[in-house]
Amino acid sequence: RRKPYQASLLQDSVRRYLQLPADQTVLILHAKVAQKSYGNEKRFFCPPPCVYLSGPGWKLKQEQIKARDLGEAGFRVCGYMGLDSMGSSLMETQKLSFEEQPDAKGFSCAKALYISDTDKRKHFRLVLKLFFSNGQEIGTFHSKLIKVISKPSQKKQSLKNTDLCISSGSKVSLFNRLRSQTVSTRYLSVEGGAFIASARQWAAFTLHLAEERCARSEFPLREGYIRYGSVVQLVCTATGVTLPPLIIRKVMKQYAMLDVDEPISQLHKCAFQFQGSDRMYLCLSTDKVIQFQASPCPKEANRELLNDGSCWTIISTETVEYTFSESLACAREPVSPVPLIAALQLTGGGDVAMLEVQGEYFHAHLKVWFGDVEAETMYRSPKSLVCVVPDVSAFGSDWRWLRYPITVPLLLIRDDGLIYSSSFTFTYTPEQSCIPGQQVLSDVPQDSDKLLDSIHQEFTRTNFHLFMQT
Repeated sequence: RRKPYQASLLQDSVRRYLQLPADQTVLILHAKVAQKSYGNEKRFFCPPPCVYLSGPGWKLKQEQIKARDLGEAGFRVCGYMGLDSMGSSLMETQKLSFEEQPDAKGFSCAKALYISDTDKRKHFRLVLKLFFSNGQEIGTFHSKLIKVISKPSQKKQSLKNTDLCISSGSKVSLFNRLRSQTVSTRYLSVEGGAFIASARQWAAFTLHLAEERCARSEFPLREGYIRYGSVVQLVCTATGVTLPPLIIRKVMKQYAMLDVDEPISQLHKCAFQFQGSDRMYLCLSTDKVIQFQASPCPKEANRELLNDGSCWTIISTETVEYTFSESLACAREPVSPVPLIAALQLTGGGDVAMLEVQGEYFHAHLKVWFGDVEAETMYRSPKSLVCVVPDVSAFGSDWRWLRYPITVPLLLIRDDGLIYSSSFTFTYTPEQSCIPGQQVLSDVPQDSDKLLDSIHQEFTRTNFHLFMQT
């Protein structure tokens, strides 16, 4: 238990952080499946795993190192990435050099990673180790699970094998290889609000299944697995830029198959026909994305002849994001393991309300904070923390008599002051009764009743509500 003055200092530091967050974010993008290499062949992961560094905390930390070391060489970020089965030797991993992009994010990718046939696992993770160039370790970060496949399935997919099927709302990457040459690989990406074909960077797109008959201004989305012949929409997850409604077609020997109706599988060749167009398809031309008009097949009406640039390979992707802030921490220990919150579960009520925080990479040196209020926290397992929900009096205000709820961010803070922010918040909903004789404050919003009605996950025995910000 902290001494009172230590607790007060930490609380003041957390308040400063909440006013001006100096977060550091590590974002890892990678494919959901990886094709195994055989013999001396090296099938490099495609698209290559990418790492993005963002947030104002990176610059702040680098300025601290620069001031301490009196030089500029020590604060550059570098890293190594490899498979989780590999040893600690850096010779077995690929070195990453980060470059600053126009949006101030650091970017690097591992283009030469592969899994050999001597590795018998069906799943693995990527391991990223980050350092400052003065030798100070930042931390170790893991990707999500990656499924190993032998080669793209040529059989008609069954929805029983959902691991290889692509569902509506999932994220995908699209790439093109002219004449099947690795060096000619181009990835569908977005730059400056426009779609481009990039040889270096790839974008993750949310693939939505839509109703076949709908105006472009509308786009009613549907659930389910994507099948050939479906109307879909591609939305860039980073920028929100979208393409018009497209009909996804199966590609066989450079022909678009118009009568195929089967689930789409990982690493399948496909084409995207603009809905309502005269055989116009999404196509690349060097680094530009254009429309290409396919030629009808005189002998077979169910086929249309494409060019190389209109044939895309589709693969599901995953994203994992780690966020932390070293701005208040004095320790030189690595920031990892960085906890990831996946869900919240509230139990009990009144003075005994308990909140279970579910996720990954938890440990006994973490405390749950509700805004700038520390909660009594119990470590249950690497996937679960349980805390006592602080009483409203801990916030020291009379807002309980207002008619609208107040939301506080949910933080995890390590013993040394390292802060791990999250996308989760906790909402206290005040009682809708007032103290007898006390006037309701005049600044209550007129739509406060509507706001109260919109709060979900109501627990009748308590005045608490939970929701996750999207």
